[in-house]
Amino acid sequence: MKTKYLIIGNSAAGIGCVEGIRQIDKKGSICIISDEKYHTYSRPLISYYVKGKVSRERMNYRGDNFYTDNNVKLLSGKKVIEINSREKTVILSDNSIIAYDKLLVSTGSRAFVPPMQGLDLLVNKTTFMTMEDAERLETMIDVEKKVLIIGAGLIGLKCAEGIIEKVSEITVIDLAPRVLPSILDEDAAAMVQAHFEEKNVKFLLSRSVKSFENSDKIKETYNAILDDGTVINFDIAVLAAGVRPNTELLTGIAEIGRGIKINEHSETSHTGIYSAGDCTESIDVSSNQEKIMALLPNAYMQGECAGINMAGGNSKFNKAIPMNAIGFMSMHIITAGNYTGDVYESINENTYKKLFYKENNLKGYIFIGDIDKAGIYTNLIREKTALDSIDFALICEKPGLMAFTKEVREEKLGGLHGRNSH
Repeated sequence: MKTKYLIIGNSAAGIGCVEGIRQIDKKGSICIISDEKYHTYSRPLISYYVKGKVSRERMNYRGDNFYTDNNVKLLSGKKVIEINSREKTVILSDNSIIAYDKLLVSTGSRAFVPPMQGLDLLVNKTTFMTMEDAERLETMIDVEKKVLIIGAGLIGLKCAEGIIEKVSEITVIDLAPRVLPSILDEDAAAMVQAHFEEKNVKFLLSRSVKSFENSDKIKETYNAILDDGTVINFDIAVLAAGVRPNTELLTGIAEIGRGIKINEHSETSHTGIYSAGDCTESIDVSSNQEKIMALLPNAYMQGECAGINMAGGNSKFNKAIPMNAIGFMSMHIITAGNYTGDVYESINENTYKKLFYKENNLKGYIFIGDIDKAGIYTNLIREKTALDSIDFALICEKPGLMAFTKEVREEKLGGLHGRNSH
């Protein structure tokens, strides 16, 4: 009998799951349920869509024929409201019921909107996580509008980059004392902030919005009153204060911490139910701590791992690390791992490089500007390579294969040749 695979979520983890299943099982039925109405798309590109840098078609995460080529039934614009794990069914918001043999929950995350007095007054407000958000923002902005972005993290800054040439003024507010507080240290954050300020983006850090009020009801303009009494006048608010994992469907079914807990096979604590992506919590190998690592490559690899195992194969993904590769108006940034231990640094006006190492392992890095050889450092972190087995001093200054032993060089080159030969 054909296995019935059901996937909740149509982003990177869900697509990885389809491709994992089809590596093993060509005949089982696959159904994807998505509460969005779109073909699978790459969420990190929504700022470029608003900017006009990429078309809607170029945002597609897979080609137009992905679903037909993989014999996938896509139910778009449908929401799962309940999982009945005993009956092995899910119930949709239209009361229809779908049965499964193996289930992947890849429900991602949603915007966290902190309570702020007067938020309901704002006609022109949006979060900035989905294609729908991007399209909503597009209808609001014009060159005379002032935009208030609440949140100086990745989402807030990518939004600022996307609209910078399309509005008259951007002010970014954050409770944290620096931009990108979850991925940059103080010096690196100052470099990024200065880059935005050169483009006339204003920052009010270590501040929060206490309340909103109308400044002109007819023109739909508003004032934000901050905790220190500062008043900011604006037309549009973008709510980018953070995200929360969507774990609710598995409440009472599988173990949940901050996210849905999964093992290295992408299994939850409930047999036959798997999970992957931004809704999950897994081991960060750079710190050996359980974390939510909301990153597209991790989501895809967790999903692919789940798909292989759902189809009866044997796959492990146990090399997850926090990692971000981003660009802001020609400034390129890559960060990975965690920032503990001793530090090697090389900093000048245009480039920023810090490597963090302890206990004979590279633990993390922050690069701004020159990011060409970052993959070598990422590999050292993921593989927990013993630093005394390589020429670490050379690696710090000039990353390259010559810093590895002859045996390791041959192994890495062999691996590269093997991958390229497929």
